[in-house]
Amino acid sequence: MNDLLKHTLGMLVATCAFAGAAHADGVDQLPGSEQAIYAVVDPQIPLGASVYKDFKPKKGPPWRIGYASSYAGNTWRAAALDAIMSDLLPRSKEAGLISEVVVTQSDLKDAVQIQQMRQMVDDGVDAIIICCSNVTALNQTIDYAYKAGVPVFSFSGYVTSPYAINGAANHAQGGREMAAWLAEKIGKKGNVLLVSGIPGFASSDSFDKAAKEALATYPDINIVGEVAGKWTDQVAQVEVQKFLATNPTQIDGILTQGAQENGVLNAMLQSGRPMVPITLGGEASAACYWRKNPDWVDASFHIWPPRREMQQMWEIMLRTLQGQGPKVQSFLRPVLPYSIEDVKATLPEDCDLNSTDFVEPKADGWFPAGIADQYFELPADPWKPVAK
Repeated sequence: MNDLLKHTLGMLVATCAFAGAAHADGVDQLPGSEQAIYAVVDPQIPLGASVYKDFKPKKGPPWRIGYASSYAGNTWRAAALDAIMSDLLPRSKEAGLISEVVVTQSDLKDAVQIQQMRQMVDDGVDAIIICCSNVTALNQTIDYAYKAGVPVFSFSGYVTSPYAINGAANHAQGGREMAAWLAEKIGKKGNVLLVSGIPGFASSDSFDKAAKEALATYPDINIVGEVAGKWTDQVAQVEVQKFLATNPTQIDGILTQGAQENGVLNAMLQSGRPMVPITLGGEASAACYWRKNPDWVDASFHIWPPRREMQQMWEIMLRTLQGQGPKVQSFLRPVLPYSIEDVKATLPEDCDLNSTDFVEPKADGWFPAGIADQYFELPADPWKPVAK
């Protein structure tokens, strides 16, 4: 275990006793090692017991699934959808568990996503996965689905409805850990540019709030600017370029969310300014730059691994439909630091600086079966083929 990971886990365990008083029933049922992951969370995220503890689907498998995504315009979303179509759906079909996935995109329009979800319910899907949505805008629609016997699973973000199950990384912990790393990396003093994701979305706001709180503990660190990269490299590059062109202030480090760090990196490279530390969250392109420049930074963080997060949500959905009884409303995973050695093991020396792929934990590294079992009342292998 590397020193940064030891530090992260140590901080979580140390604060667990304090946070435990605020935990509701659901999280309290988890073992202490898992409760520690919830030590630092966005105060809005639901931590109570799941209403789906005794859920039974309207019919047995194979089930039809809806995937109501809010946005399709970045590499992260493309990787998450590819995980469904190239891996999870074929495996589920072979096991007799899933017959079809209906996919919609709402282009960040809540009203469109609401309409798409209601149509899925009316068309008879057995469950709906939503992605990265506003924390409250879909709540009435989630209630509509629940009353129709259709559970809703919020992937890589959370909603506040008691009738949804959330599955994500702990973005608040991620914001805190990445901000603290950057502050230490630049010597605890200097100017930081903050590149948000999509303001108003749960994961983006949770990350930024915790990151700002962490940076506030360093009196000689100043946030000199904030731009929104919309989790899209092209957008982040333009926004950072505009900021650098119109603000001659020295920048000592850049704190950015995932799926846009390559755009931030390219903006710095094209600006003519000296390169500064930039937080890395898994894009293979930025990791490739690190591989070719190993002294640039000394750590990076798995917070948004798209395929692994989708696999986690998919398996939570399968287990729920199988009647395994989820204990909690929100399934959070800890931030996992990774090193230059991990990058070298994943990317070749001649790696692609324009890759659209991601460096991710191993298949069992994000939500191992042994851990997942502890989140369910009646745990079982979710991939067990249906008897014919």
